[in-house]
Amino acid sequence: MARIAPVDCLPGPEAEDDNALALVSAQAASIFGHRPEAMNAFAALQSQILEGGSLPSRLKELVRLRIAFHNQCRTCMAMRYAADSLDEGTICSLERPAESEDLSAAELAALEYADLMATNHLAIDEATFDRLREHFAEGEIVELGMVCALCVGFGRLAATWKMDDFLPESFRVPDEAGLVVPWGHSAVVDSTPAHLSQ
Repeated sequence: MARIAPVDCLPGPEAEDDNALALVSAQAASIFGHRPEAMNAFAALQSQILEGGSLPSRLKELVRLRIAFHNQCRTCMAMRYAADSLDEGTICSLERPAESEDLSAAELAALEYADLMATNHLAIDEATFDRLREHFAEGEIVELGMVCALCVGFGRLAATWKMDDFLPESFRVPDEAGLVVPWGHSAVVDSTPAHLSQ
């Protein structure tokens, strides 16, 4: 059960599994709904950062899922945006990005940066930015940083709220190492990151 009480009553767990996305979105919205003005501003910011800009949606989705793993945000890991440009095989490559044949050099540089943002941001140095500049213009690096900041901050917040009541079982039960991972099983799919907006 979520650690924050919802604003409104949600459908009970007897709801059909094929409606899981609507239930997950409703649960998140009902919690953020304690502060509707902030929720609307967050939805607009999330939409601008994840849907706008010049970075490919595929790259943003790879970064988002990798950070979701580091955050152990089960809701974030269960969602799939940019579904048309990513398949589960590519998502599985996020388990060991450096060994993947499915990821471009630009994607690997972005994922290295995302890993550091999520795990040890003070280790980001000039060499990290030099590797990013091999693939991205300055504005794109700023955009990548904003994607990472959004995902690290709000993903950690969502993880602490435990909004996983309506997620598929595979995202509610940790593996033998005590982790949940975004790779290797089916997910709740959404076509747009602005799932909190009504």
